[in-house]
Amino acid sequence: MVTGPESTGKSTLSQQLAAHYNTLWCPEYAREYLGNNGNVYTYDDLLTIAKGQAALEDLYIQRAREAGHSFLFIDTDMYVMKTWCEFVYGKCHRYILEQAATRQYDLYLLCDTDLAWTPDILREYPDLESRRTLYKIYRDILVNQPVPWFNINGNHNQRLELSIAAVNKIL
Repeated sequence: MVTGPESTGKSTLSQQLAAHYNTLWCPEYAREYLGNNGNVYTYDDLLTIAKGQAALEDLYIQRAREAGHSFLFIDTDMYVMKTWCEFVYGKCHRYILEQAATRQYDLYLLCDTDLAWTPDILREYPDLESRRTLYKIYRDILVNQPVPWFNINGNHNQRLELSIAAVNKIL
């Protein structure tokens, strides 16, 4: 699972890792949803996005199995949805909390905020203070759960190298 604040290279890293390990990667459903419906969203839209993310993840898990891959890389999870709900609206849908508690992963790669902000119509928090606050929230979540995780920082090449080393440790 590749996680972290927006504009920290999650999608790029997921794609690079999938290519390196000759497997699949599951994209972030929110980008598709917001791209089709506009970047203004409500609290209830986050529930729709979370359900879409879960369904997309399940679809890619099935595709990976059918293709004979033993694993895949996933860009974004229910911890991201939980964090986003709580950061923007101060509350979180029960479905998201239940999914966050039951979905199982082998490894988390937490992307740090040391990459330069890349403007994107779907991104909301370009200021470093908000990005660092969100990073700390993700780090706190990962520290308090049992799955191994690694902090991923540096430029895109360094992030890939750190991530490959982390994945190789659990393989």
